[in-house]
Amino acid sequence: MKHRTEILWSFLWSRKLLSYVLLGLIVSLGLLCVYYVSSLAPALPRSNDQGGGEDGTDPLFGRPLQRDDDDFDNLFEDQDHNLEVPKSIPVCDMKLSDLIPCLDRNLIYQLKMKLNLTFMEHYERHCPPPERRYNCLIPPPVGYKMLKFPGDKLNNGGNIRNVLDVGCGVASFGAYLLSHNIIAMSIAPNDVHENQIQFALERGIPSTLGVLGTKRLPYPSRSFELAHCSRCRIDWLQRDGILLLELDRLLRPGGYFVYSSPEAYAHDEANRRIWSAMSDLLTRMCWRIVSKRDQTVIWAKPLSNSCYLKRDPQTKPPLCSSEDDPDASWNIFLKACITPYSANVHRERGSGLLPWPQRLTAAPHRLEELGVNSKEYQEDTEIWHLRVKDYWKQMKSVIQKNSFRNIMDMKSNLGGFAAALKEKDVWVMNVAPVNDSSKLKIIYDRGFIGTVHDWCQSFSTYPRTFDLLHAWAIFSEIEEHGCSVEDLLVEMDRILRPDGFVIIRDGPSIINHVRKFLTALQWDGWLSEVEPRVDALSSREERVLIARKKLWEESVATM
Repeated sequence: MKHRTEILWSFLWSRKLLSYVLLGLIVSLGLLCVYYVSSLAPALPRSNDQGGGEDGTDPLFGRPLQRDDDDFDNLFEDQDHNLEVPKSIPVCDMKLSDLIPCLDRNLIYQLKMKLNLTFMEHYERHCPPPERRYNCLIPPPVGYKMLKFPGDKLNNGGNIRNVLDVGCGVASFGAYLLSHNIIAMSIAPNDVHENQIQFALERGIPSTLGVLGTKRLPYPSRSFELAHCSRCRIDWLQRDGILLLELDRLLRPGGYFVYSSPEAYAHDEANRRIWSAMSDLLTRMCWRIVSKRDQTVIWAKPLSNSCYLKRDPQTKPPLCSSEDDPDASWNIFLKACITPYSANVHRERGSGLLPWPQRLTAAPHRLEELGVNSKEYQEDTEIWHLRVKDYWKQMKSVIQKNSFRNIMDMKSNLGGFAAALKEKDVWVMNVAPVNDSSKLKIIYDRGFIGTVHDWCQSFSTYPRTFDLLHAWAIFSEIEEHGCSVEDLLVEMDRILRPDGFVIIRDGPSIINHVRKFLTALQWDGWLSEVEPRVDALSSREERVLIARKKLWEESVATM
């Protein structure tokens, strides 16, 4: 009996001991949770608005409180932006001073990509995977100097405003057109031997890297009044004329193709055979010769669908399917078909655009496709006029005459930013983000040039291309797509010239986060931050941060 009693007492004592242990664990976990939450949450204010004890410590745990002069911003700052910010970003090796990440020929060789050289695939965009990105600042070459573009007045032109110059060399044709108030999108591939586009950009001539290969050029349909090819070394007959059909997509109704090449005038058998085949193809495409003189021939695209409807149904190239979107241009493969006009364009027999400069402010017909009316369009133009005026006031103390020539608007919307700069001797590369690419057609209808781009990737241009970058709500958008703010900042630094400016307009938390990188980027030569006026485009609270990139010392650039 006594033995059974001892066993029972031992059992009860062990249960009581277990209860104490469990209770102790629960209390300990509770205290740890309180400590953890308190370390993340903002400190509670005390009566003198400083928070904590008289010695500035936390009243519960006695540890020092974190102080910040901008407590309100930190209170609402996203925790994703509280990651550790580097005090400096490494500088790339000098041999990378002309790196274009998505057009890096060395990357193609290293990854052993199997590309079709005949179709120029090696000149198209091939971006490095995340583990192969350099994530360093591109240094300027030793002795780098910036050219200043003279402030010559440009003469008013006629109805031809937008021109596409393919295989443009150093863009001399585009430079000549500027004096006639015509703007050309001059394109050429990234030639490893002669950086011709880089030379053109240094001269302040609108140009970019591009190639007619396997994919559509990143421009909407009916963007150009004229396309030009002067000894551009393009085989226009390959793959059933697919490259000429891409020009057909890009030309406006009645647009011209100016072609200067031996095939147009040489009388030897080989060139006559090419000329005959090319003429036959263009006739089936309903193009007609409007002029042929010396070494140059000019073809014109039809104004309507009438010629297409008269062709035999079996004629090649065929008409594109009604399901094909002619304005889709980002990573879209070329198609060997003719893009017919819409019913409205067919009926109008033309683009319906006014001559330049009237088309700059007149509401284009294609606004209807976006669901934007003329009143909203005019309001957008007026708002951007005021916004740009405010930007220039912010920079007034530091900018000089001819400080800017090459400008990029990283989210061009309807082109209001570029329109507000019409009186300045600059040109703007208007960029429509992929998710907003439908608006790029309005950019071209206003008489500007631009391109589609995905800002989660590197831009197709050389380092030190632009004098000013304007980024409106871009950082907010790329975060929504899971892309890195830091990667975009490093890319902006790559394409920004020394002494160049960035204008970043975004939410307060984004601006606070970007501001932490300015020293590492060496963008702290001059800073200005304001809370802008509220307007119809302000969907939320915004701030404007303007920063200037330093001209690096040679010793810094060669670290």
